[in-house]
Amino acid sequence: MTGKTTTRIAGLLGGLLALSVVTVAYGEDTAMTSIGAIYNLTGDQRNLDIPSSQGAKLAIDELNAAGGILGRPAKLLLEDGETDPKVIAEKTAALIADHPDMPVLVGMSDTDVVLAAAKVAATDKRVFVTSGATSPLLPKDVPEYLFLACYGDNVQAAAAADFAHDTLKLKTAAVLYKQDMSYTKLLRGYFEAAFRGRGGDIVFSRGYTVDSFADAVATLPEADFIYLAASPDEVVAEVRALRDAGVNVPVLSGDGFDIGSEWANLPKESNVYFTTHADVGADNTSPAVTAFRAAFKKKFPDAEPDAFSALGYDTVKLVAAAIEKAGSTDAEAVRTALSTLSGFKGITGDISFAKGSQIPTKSVTIMKVTAGDEEFVRTILPTAIPAP
Repeated sequence: MTGKTTTRIAGLLGGLLALSVVTVAYGEDTAMTSIGAIYNLTGDQRNLDIPSSQGAKLAIDELNAAGGILGRPAKLLLEDGETDPKVIAEKTAALIADHPDMPVLVGMSDTDVVLAAAKVAATDKRVFVTSGATSPLLPKDVPEYLFLACYGDNVQAAAAADFAHDTLKLKTAAVLYKQDMSYTKLLRGYFEAAFRGRGGDIVFSRGYTVDSFADAVATLPEADFIYLAASPDEVVAEVRALRDAGVNVPVLSGDGFDIGSEWANLPKESNVYFTTHADVGADNTSPAVTAFRAAFKKKFPDAEPDAFSALGYDTVKLVAAAIEKAGSTDAEAVRTALSTLSGFKGITGDISFAKGSQIPTKSVTIMKVTAGDEEFVRTILPTAIPAP
């Protein structure tokens, strides 16, 4: 028996056990309150989406332990998007067709893949709430039906610019960005605008592909720091390439750098900073974070929670709050309730949606990589934010 087969059987048994517990608690004929979920458990986005899906599963467990949603057991209908927009669109359509009473879907952490799901959901008037895709342009692409549970890239770019200029006292930046990814292109643009707005100087800006990264590094001029907008699965290799090329200045980036235990592959690295959604490290003494970590480690003893775990967790709890506020699973009622939700307290911060906005106002967490581990620095709520 292969390791994959063993893991699959264990997962099925775990799912059957969870279902049996719900059946005992609520009775065989009790209707479910279903929440759809698309997460990329395989492919390039797995490093972000596996933790998010784990957080979502934990949230469902806690909701059921507290009585479910609308007095009914909550069920997460989780599908693997495989980091493939075609697969994602097909699985979104299938979820809606198979579960017509499902009012909302959640998931994913990248603009391109989220759009594949959200556009399909919107055609059936279903809300999609992304836990981690940070493009502030997303609501314009899918008006009324695509909400963010996270901040926008323009907000985290502004926070990085504040931190680099005001805290680290850095004046010149060289920017490298992956040129074939919406997230990295947007992040680069917002950061450059924000840093210039604070009086900083962008002395170099170049896009690259996986194959041309070394060439881009070879052309870097002297600068106080590097802003590197990279794909999460390429972060370790690209930071290592910079250091091997003799580039030893600080490296700053966005939440794509929140790769958790992957930093252990760079045990000597201690000069990288990045923006992310929350500090859920073991040294955070917040009662909410402490409780979240304990529950997460109990459910997933071999995994370490990160900001994306917390985002998945918060997103499911946020959706549950909207359904409770609506008083039903009617899709339009849930959409209206979500659009007016205010003061939701999550692990990643308080979430409120201003009138007409599908993006919440949230603070940004600054983290530092220290000897292969992530370390909290501070939180920032920037005020000078580039327009989407």
